[in-house]
Amino acid sequence: MKPPPRPLRAISEATSEFQMLAGRDSRTEEFMRVLRISREFVRGFRALHRIGPCVTFFGASRFGESNPYYEPSRGLARRVAELGFNIITGGGPGLMEAANRGAREGGAMSIGATIDINNEAPNSFVDRRIPFHYFFARKVVLVKYSYGFVMLPGGMGTLDELFEAVTLIQTNRLAQFPIILYGCDYWEGLVDWLRDVPLAKGAFSAADLARIRLTDDDDEVVERLSLLAHQLHLEPARRP
Repeated sequence: MKPPPRPLRAISEATSEFQMLAGRDSRTEEFMRVLRISREFVRGFRALHRIGPCVTFFGASRFGESNPYYEPSRGLARRVAELGFNIITGGGPGLMEAANRGAREGGAMSIGATIDINNEAPNSFVDRRIPFHYFFARKVVLVKYSYGFVMLPGGMGTLDELFEAVTLIQTNRLAQFPIILYGCDYWEGLVDWLRDVPLAKGAFSAADLARIRLTDDDDEVVERLSLLAHQLHLEPARRP
């Protein structure tokens, strides 16, 4: 016996993404949701279509300017920007702000793919904001227009984005590109666990784990991305 249709919630009671994942809606509402999702994809594609190659920086929104990871993240983003890459972040505070700030200082376009959550405003170093409501639409756009990921210390969202990128490469949905975990003291325990538990038990191959590069050496990150910049014929950015 089929369950009865779930009663519709007002937008004031739940976000539309929560509604989408909570169960069945009317066919009209589900069709309208498909249109809203399509509109987000189109808006993101249009915004980034004519922008040059980008590197995406992920990181914690809760690690503010006084956090010890803030200034290194800002400096690394500046150096990557100077290679000629534009920089995309989630556009929020914390280490996302640090990366956007470094992008602007390095002469690149500083892009924020923001998500409407907790009334969080974009940081003041975003030159171009692309607003999203649906997390999955945002991730598709970030992956599509990035030539590398730099994973700054972060929380659940950063972990989600890390493992989705590795899975897409593992399953041949995405061409291999640099995925860098920046901050050995922060990420080393995770890498050790991946090696000692799931890899040791055969859950994935050593080649899958090798797709992730753990470092806190700025020169190493810049060297890896500079090879890519050379292949893409990027011109080093000029500081304003």
